Amino acid sequence: MALCRFAYSPVNHIHFPKYPPKHIKFPSLPLSALSFSVTSTMEAPPEGYRRNVGICLFNNSKKVFAASRLDIPNSWQMPQGGIDEGEDPRNAAIRELREETGVSSAEVIAEAPFWFTYDFPPKVRERLNIQWGTDWKGQAQKWFLFKFTGQDQEINLLGDGTEKPEFGEWAWISAEQVIDLAVDFKKPVYREVLAAFAPHLQ
Repeated sequence: MALCRFAYSPVNHIHFPKYPPKHIKFPSLPLSALSFSVTSTMEAPPEGYRRNVGICLFNNSKKVFAASRLDIPNSWQMPQGGIDEGEDPRNAAIRELREETGVSSAEVIAEAPFWFTYDFPPKVRERLNIQWGTDWKGQAQKWFLFKFTGQDQEINLLGDGTEKPEFGEWAWISAEQVIDLAVDFKKPVYREVLAAFAPHLQ
C-alpha cells in the first residue's frame, strides 16, 4: 500500500487490526500555513447542541495524534467526547484523552477561547439520537491542545478500560493530513481548530 496515496485518497481495503491496536506510519509532510478564519465560534455553547470536548495532542516532532474510527471506515479523527453534567471542560478533556487513548502523560498547552459547532448529517443525527435518547442537532466543542510527554508505548486504543474502544489504528500525522482524513462534516471545525493552534505546531 502506498502510504502517500492512503493519506490523501479514500481506500476501501483497510482492515482493522486485532488488539492491541496498530500504529500506522504516515509520510512526513511539512505543515503549511493555515489561514482559515475562525468563524463558527461563540462564548457559550448554543441550545440544541451536545456539549463536547476535543483534544489536539501533539508530540515533540509537532505531529498530531489521529486515530481511525471503528464505526466509520477510512475516517480518522482526533480524540473527543461528551462533557458530563457539572463537569469542567478541561477535566473532561483529560478524562476523554485517558479513556480513548490510555494517555495520561500530557500537559495542557492551550485552550480555544470559544466553542466550535458542527451539525450532524441527517442519518448520523438519527442514529446517534436513537443511541443517546436525545435530539441533538450536533455538537458544540471546547478544544484543548495537549503536548504528549510520554512514550509511544503508552498509547493504547483500548483506553483505560472504562469505555468501549472507538478506534482501530493510530498515527502521528501533520495537521493537513488530519483535515484530509476527517469525515466531511468535521472538516470545517478541524480547519478552524488547527488554525487556532497553528503557532504551537510549527
